Amino acid sequence: MAYIISDDAKDLLEDVKDFCENEVKEQCKEYDKSGEWPKEMYDKAIEMQLHMLEVPEEYGGMGLSRIDVAALMEEMAIADAGFATTISASGLGMKPVLIAGNEEQKKRVCDLVIEGGFGAFCLTEPAAGSDASAGKTTAVKDGDEYVLNGRKCFITNAGVASFYCVTAMTDKAKGVKGISMFLIEAGTPGLSTGNHENKMGIRTSNTCDVVFEDCRVPASALVGAEGKGFGIAMKTLDQARTWMGCIATGIAQRGIDEAITYGKERIQFGKPVIKNQAMQFKIADMEIKTETARQMVAHALTLMDMGLPYAKESAIAKCYAGDIAMEVASEAIQVFGGYGYSREYPVEKLIRDAKIFQIFEGTNEIQRIVIANNVIGRI
Repeated sequence: MAYIISDDAKDLLEDVKDFCENEVKEQCKEYDKSGEWPKEMYDKAIEMQLHMLEVPEEYGGMGLSRIDVAALMEEMAIADAGFATTISASGLGMKPVLIAGNEEQKKRVCDLVIEGGFGAFCLTEPAAGSDASAGKTTAVKDGDEYVLNGRKCFITNAGVASFYCVTAMTDKAKGVKGISMFLIEAGTPGLSTGNHENKMGIRTSNTCDVVFEDCRVPASALVGAEGKGFGIAMKTLDQARTWMGCIATGIAQRGIDEAITYGKERIQFGKPVIKNQAMQFKIADMEIKTETARQMVAHALTLMDMGLPYAKESAIAKCYAGDIAMEVASEAIQVFGGYGYSREYPVEKLIRDAKIFQIFEGTNEIQRIVIANNVIGRI
């Protein structure tokens, strides 16, 4: 593994490995079939404080570096990508506040997470996916309050979140410069969530609509200044993309692990199929791509920890890792042959889980635009 981690993280990594092996990996097979959100599993993760890996040390966090967290996150993803996505998305829900919130807001979201809560980031709308600036949700100032109306969709953790960071239009005349960010706690009147999406993959993560119907929040719910919400959201995604690359890398690693194990057991023409050079080359290519993705993730996270620019590197990590997760999952199925196409074996799930990593946190087409703009802008 490319991640060089602290001694504290090494100890925690062993605990996470044990937990994932005993409490996540096999159990997720049934949840994958049912689509049920496995509350008991997450309760155990909360006991281990896995949900608060991205809480800064000054607000009660563990003091781990981003590289430390990446090693732990990938280990969770190897067991189940939906499980890792839920844990990561809680950190995503905090990011707008940590980027632009005041001290009171930062302390509040961190306290909610430490107490066992999850966060959710609400940007996407039915008519505003890749074009996130086209959102129709509004926030109208009314005295010392804002009144929100609109709908967000495909929101990870929406049905289980303790708080939501929400983009809403405060001044339509200003277009993208009229979008603001709000911190809204669960249970606020006028805020509701839709049914859990019946997804193709990452089925152990909760994904719902979030609906605002005359939802009144105090003016203190505004994160940063009015009109700064879109910029905050983009900075949030710049960070979040690397974490999606990390989870995608975990999917690819699981594909390699399963392919090697099966290749040693499967006998054809009188010998294990792994002894065929063609199969060995296939495994080697899978490893090359997975380790490259891991190094890209590590590089982007190192830049973040150093306070250096990372938008391009984060987009590269997410784009490449999402693409190779699909490739490696497909090759793992090929190693299994016909059995790989059966739900009796674990690898068909990997390709279902992998596909979303080419889509959310900005499609890989959008990532290529981000990368190109960064490169062309330097010429």
